[in-house]
Amino acid sequence: MPPTLPSRHGHGRLVAVLALLGATVCWAGNYLVGAAAVQSITPLDLVLLRWLVALPLLVLLAQRLERPAWREVLSQWRWLVALSLTGLLGYPLLVYVALEHTTALSASLVNATNPALIVLVAALTLRERLRPLTLLGVIIAMAGALVVLSRGDLGVLAGARFGAGELVMLGAVVAWTAYTIIGRAGQGRLRVPPVTAVAVQAAITVVVVAPVSLATGGPSLPMTPQAVGAVLFIAVFPSVLAYLLWTRALSDLPAGSAGVFLNLITVFVAAFTLLAGQPYSLAQLVGGLIVIVGVIVTNVPVLRRGRASVS
Repeated sequence: MPPTLPSRHGHGRLVAVLALLGATVCWAGNYLVGAAAVQSITPLDLVLLRWLVALPLLVLLAQRLERPAWREVLSQWRWLVALSLTGLLGYPLLVYVALEHTTALSASLVNATNPALIVLVAALTLRERLRPLTLLGVIIAMAGALVVLSRGDLGVLAGARFGAGELVMLGAVVAWTAYTIIGRAGQGRLRVPPVTAVAVQAAITVVVVAPVSLATGGPSLPMTPQAVGAVLFIAVFPSVLAYLLWTRALSDLPAGSAGVFLNLITVFVAAFTLLAGQPYSLAQLVGGLIVIVGVIVTNVPVLRRGRASVS
């Protein structure tokens, strides 16, 4: 692991909270900027360009901050390939496909069920303890997601006629859940510093996606200043800066407490949507509130443990 800064009690926790807020703002931006980018760049090519631009930055940062033993890192390629295919390829690809068919707000609302699903799958596959309160939170969050998926129409629920974008986002949620579970299962076995791990996964993603893009007539390059700016934003902020801020925060906060902040992505997307004057529906508002309540209930045990850890 990279060297971490010693805790500075209240000051250190304040910096950690600010770092987490910065990270979630960057990830929220991925939804909004990604929704604009897929209007002129295919989702597959956006994934390729994202990691192609981010890769040199990640390698330089890994070398400077962590000085990894690259041969030892590459010896663990099986874990890294699995993580790459689920988290750096599968998840963003499905998100960008979803954004071709739905709004950034709806996509982020469906994504807000991710922490609850991770808790449930971890209990089933990794035998992690599932508390009754956590299970209640999972059920509430899923109910909120159904409101968003159905757009408030019970007839849609009965006929299972969900929007294409929201259905694809469910696939993205499954991909990120798999990424998280694989990462947890590999803890203790995968001895790779965090920035180095992302750099290697980015390289694997580029190697996998580039031939597919070329075979399908790509890559579709950004042809306008707005499209170029979108690619650079996605490559630098959600792909590099957010991860560095997240890593910085973990030097002063336990991972469980930090994980709760991921739910702010939806809050920031909703706030940016309102500020931009973009339309939203009552179903999105009600479903989003239900999802947030479910996520809070799910994370009550984590919040209690986190408070005890940093007190």
